[in-house]
Amino acid sequence: MSSSNGGGGGGGRDDGGVLDHEYQEEYVRNSRGMKLFACRWLPGRRRKESGPPKALVFLCHGWYAVECGVTMRGTGERLARAGYAVYGLDYEGHGRSDGLQGYMPDFQALVQDCDDYFASIVRSHGPTVRHRFLLGESMGGAVALLLHRARPDFWTGAVLVAPMCKIADDMRPHPVVVNILRAMTSIVPTWKIVPTNDVIDAAYRTQEKRDEIRGNPYCYKDKPRLKTAFELLKVSLHVEANLLHQVSLPFLIVHGGADKVTDPSVSELLYRSAASQDKTLKLYPDMWHALTSGESPNNIRTVFQDIIAWLDHRSYTLTSSTEKLPEVEQKARHDDQHYQQHGNK
Repeated sequence: MSSSNGGGGGGGRDDGGVLDHEYQEEYVRNSRGMKLFACRWLPGRRRKESGPPKALVFLCHGWYAVECGVTMRGTGERLARAGYAVYGLDYEGHGRSDGLQGYMPDFQALVQDCDDYFASIVRSHGPTVRHRFLLGESMGGAVALLLHRARPDFWTGAVLVAPMCKIADDMRPHPVVVNILRAMTSIVPTWKIVPTNDVIDAAYRTQEKRDEIRGNPYCYKDKPRLKTAFELLKVSLHVEANLLHQVSLPFLIVHGGADKVTDPSVSELLYRSAASQDKTLKLYPDMWHALTSGESPNNIRTVFQDIIAWLDHRSYTLTSSTEKLPEVEQKARHDDQHYQQHGNK
C-alpha cells in the first residue's frame, strides 16, 4: 500500500502550552488503486521524550454517518494523550476516501484494505513498539474480529465498542426487504432505497452530537444502498453464526445497556462463546450505542477510563512477576480478575 502526504496536521496543547498530542493526515492507495484517507494521533512532546508510545491502536470505524478524522477524533485524542499512537483509515466509500459515498461493494475487500494499511504501520515501527491493538466501533467491531481471524496471533488485543455481531431486531430490515435485497443487488446495487429507522437519533443521546454528525459533509446520512445493506446483513449473520466461538485474542467489550442499534445480548453471547482466556465485558446500563462520543461528558469519561486502564494493563512489560505495578494497573488487574470470574452483568 503506497502513501502520499495529505498536508494536514495539528494537535492539542496542555496547560503549559506543550503539545499533548499530534495529529497527521495522509492518503494511501489500496490494491485496487483507490486513494484512502488515513490519519493518526500521536503522543505529544513530553510523552515522546520519555520513549516510544505504549502501544499502537488501530481504529475500525462504523459504516453509517461515521469516519475517522472527525467523528472518531475524540477517541484518537484521548488515547494519544494517554500515550498511545492511534491510526485510522476511512473505508472505501466512506469519509474522505475514494468510492461512491455510502457504497460498500465487498466487505472482505474493506477488511483487506485495513489489514494492508495496519500491517504497513506495524512494519514501519519495527521492534520499538511491541503491542498492537484493534479498536472497533459498531460495524468496526465486525471488521476487527475479521482482522483478528485473518491473523490470529498478530494482535495483542481488541477493544470492541458496541460491536455489530448481530443487527438488533428493531433495526433489521423487514423479511420482504431482505428478499428484495437478495434479488436486486446484482441489478441496482447502488440504489438508496432501503428503509430503516433513523440511526443517528437511535445511536447518539446528545442533540449536540446529532447536529455535528448531520453537519459533517464526510458522513453518509442517506438511506442505505442496496448492496451496502446486503453486505452488512451478510457479515452480521456470518459473525453471529460462525465467528464468535473462534475469537481467541484478549478483548474488552464496552456496550450500552440501552443500545437500540446493536444488540447488547450478542456482546454477552460473544463474551460467553469466545475461546479467549482473557476477556472482559462491561455493560453500562443506561448508555446508548455511541457510548464513546454521543453520551454526556461524564459517561464518556467513565468509558475511556475503563478502556485506557484495560489497554495500560496489557501494554506494560514487567521484568518479573513480583515487580510493583502502577496504581492504575493494580486496579485494572483486580477488575479483570473480578470480571473473569463474575462478568459485569
